[in-house]
Parts: sequence; C-alpha cells; structure tokens
Amino acid sequence: MDFTLGEELEAVRDLAREVFTDRAATERVRAVEGSPDRIDEDLWTELAKTGLLGVALPEEYGGAGLGPAALCVLLEEQGRRVAPVPVWPALVGALAVAAHGTAEQHRDLLPRVVDGSVRLTVALEEFGPHEPRAPECTARPDGSADGGWRLTGVKAVVPSPSGAAHVLVSATAETGTGLFLVATGTDRTGHADRTDRADRAAEGPEADRADRADGAGRTGGPGRADGVAWERVETTSRDLAGNLVLTGAAAQAVGLPGAGAVERTVELASVALAALQLGVAEGALRLAAGHLAAREQFGRPLATFQAVQHQLADCYIELDAMRVCLWRAVCAIGEEPEAAAVPVAVAEWWAAEAGLNVVHRVQHVHGGIGVDVDYPVHRHFLWGRQIAGTLGGASAVLARLGDALADGRAAS
Repeated sequence: MDFTLGEELEAVRDLAREVFTDRAATERVRAVEGSPDRIDEDLWTELAKTGLLGVALPEEYGGAGLGPAALCVLLEEQGRRVAPVPVWPALVGALAVAAHGTAEQHRDLLPRVVDGSVRLTVALEEFGPHEPRAPECTARPDGSADGGWRLTGVKAVVPSPSGAAHVLVSATAETGTGLFLVATGTDRTGHADRTDRADRAAEGPEADRADRADGAGRTGGPGRADGVAWERVETTSRDLAGNLVLTGAAAQAVGLPGAGAVERTVELASVALAALQLGVAEGALRLAAGHLAAREQFGRPLATFQAVQHQLADCYIELDAMRVCLWRAVCAIGEEPEAAAVPVAVAEWWAAEAGLNVVHRVQHVHGGIGVDVDYPVHRHFLWGRQIAGTLGGASAVLARLGDALADGRAAS
C-alpha cells in the first residue's frame, strides 16, 4: 500500500511546518505555558489566516475538503514542535459536526471554525474503567419544539475548554449513543458572550460578583451556562483541561442517537491523537540526534557509541511502524468506515506503546539534561505521556483487539 502524500497534502505539510517552525519556537512555547489559559491565541489566529484550520473541512463552508488525512498531516507537524494550540479537539469536533450534523449546524459553525472565530472541543471521556464508545452520561429529549435535549453526567478531562464556544459531548439516550452540542456561554477570548453578559449585567452587582467567584474568570475557562459546571484540571502536557459536570444541561443532537456517530468520532479522535503522537516522537528524535552529535565523551561524539545507536535505531523502527499503521487507519476511515475499528485500534496501540517508548528513550539518552525544564526535550516526554493515556491507553486497546480476534473481526 502506497502511503506517499499527494501534492495537496504535501502543500499542507510544508505550510504547516513553516507556520509551526516560525511561531512555536521554544521561547514562545515557554511564554504560553505561563499564560492564564496556556493556549497560543496568536498562533491560532495564524492557523486560521493561512487556511490550515479549514484543510479538513468541506469546501462549501470555506475549507479545503481534504478530510481526516489533512488533519493528520497538520497534527503531525504540530506534534513536532509541541505547539500549544487545541487543534485536535477543535477539528475533530468540527469534522463530527460536518459528518453528522444538520444543515443549520453546518451553516452556523463550520465557516466560523474555518476562520478561527469559533472553537469547539470534545468531551468523550469519563471517570473509571469505561469504554468511550459507551458513555454513562445520559441524554433525554426536553420536549421542546426545536427538538432539544437535556444532558446529565460528568465528562472527564475535556481538552482545552478555554474559549470554546461549544462542547461536543457523547451521551447515551434510549435509542443508543449520540453526540450533543452544549453551549458554554463563551467566545474565543474566554469571555461570556454578549447576550450572557447583558443578561448578567441586568441582574445587578450581586450577579457580577457571583460571576467572578465561580472561578471561570480566574482560570480563563468557559463562562456560565445553565446546568454546566467546570472543574479545572492540570494535565501532564500542561494543557488546562476541565472536568465537565452536566445537570440537565440544554443540548442539541448532532445526528440521530444510535446511528453510530459516537463510534465514528471516537475512531477519528484516536487517529488524530496517533498523528499528533507521531509528530511528538519525531520531534523528540530530532532533538536527540542533534544533542548526541554535538556532545562528546571520551573524545568522541555520543552518537558514535554503539549502545546509543541501538537505542535510536529502535526509535526509528517504532516511528516507521507508527506511521504505517496511522496511514492504514486513515485510509480505512476514508474508504471503509464500517470496517475501520481494527486498523484504528492498531494505530492507536502503536501510538500509545511505541510513542511512549520513543520519548522515554530520547529523554534517557539526554542524561540529566533530559529532565531539565529549561531544555525542550522534556515537553515531548510530557506530551507523549498524556497522549498515550487519552481515550484509554495501550492496555484498553489490546483488550479491544483481543475481542476482535476472538469474534473473527480481525485476522491473526
């Protein structure tokens, strides 16, 4: 199978590499890590200006129409520079809306995702040993004329909620699992939208003091929305995530519950994370090669020592395996989505297991400098660790693959 990128994807790769190289230098990343919401809004604006936020989205809404393959190319380049922008949750959410949403949802959201004025995030995980494809968060119709829903439950470690106008939540209804859009009451700057601010101002100074006391302003997190509460969460990768507590929160369905939208979206998220992890591991190996070529011991560059060469050779082999399995999964999602579960799981396992192996080895061959937070390689280790545990981790993926082998859905 030929996984060579075509001209369009090569153009996406080259442009993304240029933007991330120019805008995500180590000094800039360090500065963003000290900001209130830890998102590089200037870089996000640049991604919108260059059209990179729209490469995967349909052409009729301002995108390039290149689908998940373009998203993976973009994420790989982001991972190389560990650039602090929420590309994967925002664009996975947008692609889910594009694939399963209504015409009205398309018109309202997708053009603004492309131009960067609206950001989404996804709430696909919950606490405890559970399968993301079987959420315990519940959804029930609210009986309104516009077909609204009410959601109740807790979603864990929602990535980068700051400035997200909507959260795409997985929940279970009577007819099956489904995706639901929940408004957070914020714009991209992390402030409550104009309508909400006007309503709160009309309630007087007591309401204003309550807004300041609820913690949203302190953390740069989402604003106030009925039935929606957030708990700030520190993550390994230094992303400011949030636990989302829903208590009869108003929502709009994205597609029909029970029609497979949750399964397809979790698969897309898994592939997106595998692409991001591939870039993180590649960037880590690049730093190791430079360090080992420049540093000497016993009068020789460290890169000439056989033990070190073996370590880096193992990294190279695992990176190649990650890349092959990733693009096999991307092809499966595009060409045979109903049979994509096993290729996606294989790519997910390699990203979790091999990706973590690579960043761990790279940190090891750096010696003491590998854990120095003034040296950039530690970020790759932290990102690799965070990505490896997202959506379940390697052990959970192996369990799913074992089930697939047992019931004949995967060839041994």
